[in-house]
Amino acid sequence: MTTPQDLDDRFRETLGALPEPERRCDPAQPVRPGAALTGRQLLALFDAQVTSRQLDLAGRWLRSFDEGFYTIGSAGHEANAAVAAALRPTDPALLHYRSGAFYCLRAAQAAGVFPGGGTPAEGVPDRDADTDPATTAPHPDGVPVAGHFSDGVAAAGHLSDGAAAAGDFSDGVAAAGQPSDGAAAAGDGDDALGPPPGADPEPVVTDDPRAVRAGVPDAPDGVAVSPPPAGPVTYRVGADGTAEPVPRHRPTPTAAGPVPAVTDPAQPSASTDPTSASTDPASTDPALTDPASTGPGHTGTGHTGPGDVTPAGVADRGAVAGTPSAPADRPASATGPAERSPGDRDEWEQAYAEAARDVLSGMVASARDPIAGGRHKVFGRADLAVVPTTSTIASHLPRAVGLGLAVERLRRIDTAGRRDDPAGPPRSPWPRDAIVVCSFGDASVNHASATAAFNTAGWYDHTGLRIPVLFVCEDNGLGISVRSPDGWVERTLRARPGVRYFTVDGTDPVAAYAMAAEAAGWVRRHRRPAVLHLRTVRLLGHAGADAERAYRSTAEIAADEARDPVLATARLLVEAGVATGEELLARYDEQGWQVRRTAEEVLDEPKLATPAEVVAPLSPRRPLRVATAVARAAERAAGPDAASRAEAFGGRPPELAGPLTLAQSINAALADGMLSHPQLAVFGEDVAAKGGVYGVTKGLRERFGAARVFDTLLDETSVLGLGLGAGLAGMLPVPEIQYLAYLHNAEDQLRGEAATMQFFSQGAFRNPMVVRVPGLAYQEGFGGHFHNDNSVAVLRDVPGLVVAVPARPDDAAPLLRTCLAAAVVDGTVSVFLEPIALYHTRDLYEPGDGEWMGPYPEPGAWAAGHVPIGRARVYGVGSAEDITIVTFGNGVRMSLRAASTLADEGIGSRVVDLRWLAPLPVADLIREASATGRVLVVDETRRSGGVGEGILATLVDAGYVGAARRVAAVDSFVPLGPAARQVLVSEDAITQGARTLLAR
Repeated sequence: MTTPQDLDDRFRETLGALPEPERRCDPAQPVRPGAALTGRQLLALFDAQVTSRQLDLAGRWLRSFDEGFYTIGSAGHEANAAVAAALRPTDPALLHYRSGAFYCLRAAQAAGVFPGGGTPAEGVPDRDADTDPATTAPHPDGVPVAGHFSDGVAAAGHLSDGAAAAGDFSDGVAAAGQPSDGAAAAGDGDDALGPPPGADPEPVVTDDPRAVRAGVPDAPDGVAVSPPPAGPVTYRVGADGTAEPVPRHRPTPTAAGPVPAVTDPAQPSASTDPTSASTDPASTDPALTDPASTGPGHTGTGHTGPGDVTPAGVADRGAVAGTPSAPADRPASATGPAERSPGDRDEWEQAYAEAARDVLSGMVASARDPIAGGRHKVFGRADLAVVPTTSTIASHLPRAVGLGLAVERLRRIDTAGRRDDPAGPPRSPWPRDAIVVCSFGDASVNHASATAAFNTAGWYDHTGLRIPVLFVCEDNGLGISVRSPDGWVERTLRARPGVRYFTVDGTDPVAAYAMAAEAAGWVRRHRRPAVLHLRTVRLLGHAGADAERAYRSTAEIAADEARDPVLATARLLVEAGVATGEELLARYDEQGWQVRRTAEEVLDEPKLATPAEVVAPLSPRRPLRVATAVARAAERAAGPDAASRAEAFGGRPPELAGPLTLAQSINAALADGMLSHPQLAVFGEDVAAKGGVYGVTKGLRERFGAARVFDTLLDETSVLGLGLGAGLAGMLPVPEIQYLAYLHNAEDQLRGEAATMQFFSQGAFRNPMVVRVPGLAYQEGFGGHFHNDNSVAVLRDVPGLVVAVPARPDDAAPLLRTCLAAAVVDGTVSVFLEPIALYHTRDLYEPGDGEWMGPYPEPGAWAAGHVPIGRARVYGVGSAEDITIVTFGNGVRMSLRAASTLADEGIGSRVVDLRWLAPLPVADLIREASATGRVLVVDETRRSGGVGEGILATLVDAGYVGAARRVAAVDSFVPLGPAARQVLVSEDAITQGARTLLAR
């Protein structure tokens, strides 16, 4: 196993052995002919990589004395800094846990201090022409250069089988994987990477007059991507919602020291321009700081630089490998002649220092960690557009697809309205031309979530819908100890229909940057998905406790060490004459000193100390604001929106339609919700054209259009992923999972992704969502387990998840309105569990009595009839003094019928409809239980793990001392036909249970 000390020693030895450059070159020039990276950019990229490497060493050091709690590092994956450099700081990024260098460089981009600031290679035309393998030159080391063939394998950016991707373009430009009849060939050497930054774009060298010039959109549905201006730039959002590069002029340094960077005087500064994309998104859009916003915002947590805090006497527990042992003074060698002008390197150094503090605070579980606040170690910051992801591999990919679909949808609609204006159209928190980037490891390609995401991206691309997502597969060849078979990852990624494939060796920073820029530019222009296969290595093992010599040979480990991407960048800097090995070592030491000093500082930062602190961001509850939101929606529906509401309902609003069934009431409430919330979208399997299997969404597509009510492919993971991404983008998604049993295919999207977003971001990011799930048992004439599933334990076990179960039609609309309002106000994720067997039920006691149907309230009654989360409904039958029956869903109807039978025997009952299974209505439950002293729990879920267990535990915790009994379903799957009656709760069982309880 390579130890931190081994890695540090080898790095030092290699830098020390690098020969002096033959001549010193202007760092403003390309590092080699035709390269898109200048020496200054490469030097800043090197510093990002070094900062990431030093963070890995610091993590191991902190762990050595039990002060660090996370040692999965980024060593070997630092090539992702080149990917970050090829993107814009306004492109939302969902990063896996080896993304230290990407995160550091993104911080410099967002601050506007990364040299050049933009992506010069984005203007490179698509390389859709095939290249003759006989005419391409192999890389001298035997590794194929990006864009070249090797052993007959197609060049980067081409489908190996030459098959056309879905959605050919109409202007003669080839679709993914198709030759373009003579357009510039891929793999023509570094000259194909585009002009150096600041240079005028040169025409493509080709005989084809249709060849595309750099910076010109080449698809009718694409977005024009103009070359950025010369020199450092930052980004602002223009009047049309498109990110625009803005020149960033630096003042001349004075003797007084560094001068802060300023923007072009003709443009508003980053601190004052409300549209500047380099500032915190929360400050650019008031909706992001408004609690009623549904999109991501920033918590306002400051980022303290390393110079702002003095180490408070932290004991020296041993030096980080490769860093000075005494943090008192900056090493003298840290100020070499390479790029030491105060106005330049010091700026990106500060951005890297802040990023390092973020990461270190996460490592030590500091409550000051700006994203998770000590709850988890994640990469994330709202002002960097970096969305935190969990440690579950590949589970964030379906969200990325949903986010891409939402970003593109919002790009295509009118964005004149404010996101915090309920009457206005939704607006994306990111620029209209943003793309989504999502990184993951090679082992993740085998995960079901990844398969679902790629399939969904390709499926939608095939149908003509656009999803601007760049997947980045960082391939180190290992999943902890399990090797990815040679060629498997490439073959798997190339085979994904509708997803364009690019590949590059991460040990060549120039090629990595160029190919990443080409891939990002392709996605940005075409608004279609692509995957960048970035070949990396893994150094320092999987994590701190990983003894990789148990499964890797010494030679294999040494081969990876020889391909260290940070050393590759250092060699190129020396070869280009930008710096000497000694100067780069000085930078390495300085970064190590800074990281070590910050690591000592964060040790003294506070930890989360109480349960209340831990759960504070989990699922905020502001019932008064939710009630106010419902009341305001009612005012609009009864006032200024009355005419449009009447039109939407065809002149006959539901309150005039007479008593409704449960299905009809939900349908009407969904329609009113779509009228109240322009950002609301209903989607799922069969919900649009068919109107739902049970007709619950019937007519919604005709009223509100296919953009807001649409069918999805049959994959529950993808349905929820679309919802997660849509919520993150500022929409209000209402996905449907067709049956409760099908939800179990996709539970992690709720547990690991939806419910954790606010928890791991302190509310900086949210994914509001209301998931409709038809379920529970008692369907007559149609059934079996998968259509009569009665298991909800997995839902009640997810922290922060709200679970609502409407039983009566007159409860359905108020409960749904509450869930929608809570999503908007608090970012709440709710499951709206609809009892299928009650959808079309009309009668309660006798055939034809119609007593199970209910009126639909007019808007003027919505506020008075509001149902807060966690409030039950109580029915009194007879004297209501003898027994309390606690139930929900189908149990409500059965219990009311049983109570009627008991009333004929002189027994008075209180039937408590919980309505909310999570959180349980504890106060109502205790009050009603105490009123009679006898509680019968009627639980249609299973005896083991059922809702009844939670009810009885709640009573015990509250000190209830009366009698209690439970009637529950048998621990069995629900069989087909009459056999189901043998395992489900019946009215007779309820009546007998009540009699037994009263006989005690």
